Amino acid sequence: MATVRQRVTEDRVSVSIPSYGFPHSIVDRTSTLKKGQSIELTGDVLRVDEKTVTVNLSPPVTVDIGAVRLVTSYVPPMRKKPLIDKAD
Repeated sequence: MATVRQRVTEDRVSVSIPSYGFPHSIVDRTSTLKKGQSIELTGDVLRVDEKTVTVNLSPPVTVDIGAVRLVTSYVPPMRKKPLIDKAD
């Protein structure tokens, strides 16, 4: 979770991430975010240490392990039969 600090441009918002000492800018084309509003950031995990996690938010951001929530990505079910029938 991050907190919106301010709108930088029409399509970018500056956010404050807990346990990350620097402001971070994200793209928001909806222009509905307001100052002080919470927003959830998602990204791929690059590295896990004892107390920290590095998440790829373009650029990579290192935060405390308690500030992240693990969410598995959706994997569609595999087909058991091929789409094309075999030629006899």
